[in-house]
Amino acid sequence: MLLEETKAAGAADTHPNWKRDDHLLSLLARNAREHPDEVAMRERDHGIWEQYTWSEYCETVVCFAAGLEERGVGPEEFVLVIGDNRPNLYFAMLAAICLRAIPSPAYPDTPPEEVVGQLAREGIRVAVAEDQEQVDKLLGARESHRDLRLIIYDDPRGLAGKEPPGVVSAAGLIADGRARLAREPGLREALLARPRAQDVAILLHSSGTTGVPKGIPLKHGHMLSGVRNAAAAGYFRQGEVHMAYLPVAWVGDFIFSVTAALELRFSVNIPEAQETALHDLREIAPTLYFCSPRAWSAMLTRIQVGIAESTPFKRWLYDRFMPFALDLERARLDGRKPGLAGRLRHALGELLVYGPIKDQLGLSRVERPYTAGEAIGEEVFLFFRALGLNLRQFYGQTENCALAVAQSPSDVSLTTVGRPFPGVEVQIDESGEILVRGDNIFDGYFRDEAATAKVLRAGWLHTGDAGQFDENGELVVLGRVSEVMHTRGGTRYIPTYLENRLKFSQFIKDVCIVGAGRDFLAAIVCIDLHAAGQWAQENGIPYTSYAELSQKPAIYDLVQGIIDRLNGMLPAGLRISRFVNLHKEFDPDDGEVTRTRKLRRDVIGERYAKIIEAIYAGAADIEFEAQITYETGQTGVIARTLSIRPLVPAGHGGG
Repeated sequence: MLLEETKAAGAADTHPNWKRDDHLLSLLARNAREHPDEVAMRERDHGIWEQYTWSEYCETVVCFAAGLEERGVGPEEFVLVIGDNRPNLYFAMLAAICLRAIPSPAYPDTPPEEVVGQLAREGIRVAVAEDQEQVDKLLGARESHRDLRLIIYDDPRGLAGKEPPGVVSAAGLIADGRARLAREPGLREALLARPRAQDVAILLHSSGTTGVPKGIPLKHGHMLSGVRNAAAAGYFRQGEVHMAYLPVAWVGDFIFSVTAALELRFSVNIPEAQETALHDLREIAPTLYFCSPRAWSAMLTRIQVGIAESTPFKRWLYDRFMPFALDLERARLDGRKPGLAGRLRHALGELLVYGPIKDQLGLSRVERPYTAGEAIGEEVFLFFRALGLNLRQFYGQTENCALAVAQSPSDVSLTTVGRPFPGVEVQIDESGEILVRGDNIFDGYFRDEAATAKVLRAGWLHTGDAGQFDENGELVVLGRVSEVMHTRGGTRYIPTYLENRLKFSQFIKDVCIVGAGRDFLAAIVCIDLHAAGQWAQENGIPYTSYAELSQKPAIYDLVQGIIDRLNGMLPAGLRISRFVNLHKEFDPDDGEVTRTRKLRRDVIGERYAKIIEAIYAGAADIEFEAQITYETGQTGVIARTLSIRPLVPAGHGGG
C-alpha cells in the first residue's frame, strides 16, 4: 500500500521542506475562499463557452468526492480516468484526491487489452469515462476484470436512461454528493482537509518502450515543488490563460492544467474536441502555450499550405517579410542586434504579416510558448521566433514532474535545453548520463523495487539520458544512454540523435535508424502524409493512398535530399548508406510506437526484419506485407513492393 510504503520509508525525513497541509486541495480551497467569483475553468460545448468560478470548481469537486465516498471509494484506492480533457474528468481526479484515493489516468486511445492490464495491475474497482465509447471499452474490459464494479460517465449521449448495471452518470453522482453534504454539516471542510503533502496525488505511467509501462506515483509535494521552482524562474506567472488539450494521462497536462493552475490561479480553457482545438485556440488566445516539436512543425506546415493557397498579394507580402525576419532572428541568436532600419522593417512586418499570422493561429497573446519532448527542427524553431514568439525549449521527465531544465527568455539556443530551475541540481556522471536532484523528484516506481533502485541512487535521479554541458553551462541532451549503439566496425552512435534531426523535416513523420552490429547505418522512413501529400499536389504527382505516395520516385528523391543534407554534416562513420520508405506509418495500435510516439525498437526490428535483411543484402526492392490494426481492433495487411535506395557507398557510411 502506497501510504504505508511512504511511512515505512520515512518520507517526512526525505522531504523536510514540505509542509503537511500544503497540497492541491488546500490550494483549491484557498482560491475558492479568496477569489470565489474569478473564472477558473471554461469549456466550449456546442459552440458556447461554459465557465466555472473557483467557488463552483471547489464545490463540484467536494460534491464529487462525497458521492465517490458514498460509493465506497477510500484511501489508496486507484481510480481509472479515461477520455479527452473534460471538466468532470479533472473534478473526478481531484475528488479522488480529496479521499486520499489515487487517480490513474489512461490515454483515450488505449486499446482494450492494455486497459485490462492497467485495471488488473492496480486492482481498480472504479473508473471515470468521458463518453459512451470509453464506457463500452470498460464494459468489455469488465468481462476480464470482474472487480470493476463502478463506471462513471460524463457525456450522457447514448447512455442517459440506458445505463448498464454498474454504470452511473457523473451528474447523478455529484447530485448524490451534494445531498450528502446537506445532511452532514462539516463534511465539506473535512474532505478538503484530508490530503497530506506526502500523499500520492496521481499515478502516471512510463511510455512502455521496452515492455509494460511502469507506474510513476507523484505526490503533492513533488508537483508543487516543481511548479514553484519553475515559477521562480519565470516559467509560469500568476493568472495565466491556458488551453488544456494535451492528453490527461500525460504528466504535462496534470502539471499545467491542475497543479500550476491551482497554485497560480490559471484560467484553464478546454476546447470542444481535439478536432476543434486549433480553431478554439484562436478564441482562447492563451498567454501560456506548450506543444511538442511535432505539433509546432504541423502548425508551420499549416501556415505554409495556407500561404500557398492565398492571394498573390499575400504571398508577395509573406515572401518579402518572412525571409527578412528569419535572417533577423539568426542574427539575434548570434548576439547581433538589429539597427534602426531593421527594427522599422520588422515593425512593418509585424503589422502586415507576423501579427496577422499569430492572430490567425490564436497565439497573439502568448508570452510564454514552450516545446519539449524531443529536439525541435532549426527551421521550425527559427520560424516561430521570427514571428515574434519567444519560443523556448525545456527538459523534464514524468519522474521529475516534467520540470527540471529550461531556456531563459534571454538565453536561447538551437542546441541546448537551458539551465536547471532554482531548487534543481543537474550533473553529468562519468558515463555521460544526466543526473537530477531536487524536491520534484519522485520517490520510486509503483511496486517495482528493482526499477527504483536502478534510477534512484544516493539521492540522484538517473534519467537514462546522455548529455553534456556546453561552454556556457547549458545542458545539451544527446539521447538515451541505453540507445548508445555500435556498428560492426565499432562506430558509436545514438539513433535518436540522428532520427530527431531527420524529423526536423516536415516531410518525415517517423524514422528508425538501424545498424547495430552491421557494416553501415540505414533508415526506415515513414513520410508525413499531410506535408508530403501537399508537396505532391503542388508538383503534379498523383496518388490515391499513403502506400502509393510513399513509393513514388519523386518522394524518394525528396527524402534522399533530406538525408543527404544530414549526411553532409556527419562524420563518415555516422552517415546513412541506404534507406527505405515504409508503406504505412508506425502506429501505436500496431505496437510500433508508444502513445507518445516513442519507437519500440524491438517490435520494429522483429516486424520489419525482412526489410532490414534486404537492406543489408544490397537488394534494390522487396515485396512486403505489413500488419495493420483498424480502429475496430481487427487486423489486416498492406502489401507493397518497397524500393531500397542507396545513398553513399556501403562501407563509407558506417565505419
